[in-house]
Amino acid sequence: MIKLYYLPGSAALAPHGCLEEAGADYELVRVVRENGRPTEPRNYLDLQPMGRVPALVDGEIVTYESAAVCMYVGDRFPEARLGPGTDPAARAAWYRWHTYLTNTVQADFMRMFAPERDVDSDSAKAEVEACAKRRLAATRDWIDGELAKAGGYLVGGTFSTADLFLAMVTRWGRRLDEPWWGAPNLGSHYRRITSRPAIQRVYEQEGLED
Repeated sequence: MIKLYYLPGSAALAPHGCLEEAGADYELVRVVRENGRPTEPRNYLDLQPMGRVPALVDGEIVTYESAAVCMYVGDRFPEARLGPGTDPAARAAWYRWHTYLTNTVQADFMRMFAPERDVDSDSAKAEVEACAKRRLAATRDWIDGELAKAGGYLVGGTFSTADLFLAMVTRWGRRLDEPWWGAPNLGSHYRRITSRPAIQRVYEQEGLED
């Protein structure tokens, strides 16, 4: 059985949605953190050396990083059609969106949420946070425009794991002065994704509300 190590509403949310959409036989394992370090399960650092979530264990395979887990699940369960199949152009777009959403978008959210990871002084933290917010506002507008051109889904006009990742960061964007789901296409996309029965189950399992 697959195990997904998670914290509610964290970067494990999209991988959790992928597993539920795939109809996978999986177990959720909640990670307990104290002072920023995992304390339960005790062997978690053996699975994820940086102590962050998510991590996924599938037999002898151990992988982590949210985008990597999403793509792994998409390829692991091809019958669920969460990935683009074998078409090179569609796969290129799939890779690109996952990479952009984790390397650029998620990174800016982390700078906004935890600027102390990058700097020490209060003034520097405030500047890091402010810069991240400015970039995220511009990113929100750009992705909203891309969704309008893409036909409502990120890859080929068809639902994929990339949409689950985007819905996850859109939810994080509720904390901005102009929430991400307030943009017309991002809001429609978020509601479309979170109304899916599998994602409703994920929100119930993680105890999430918007």
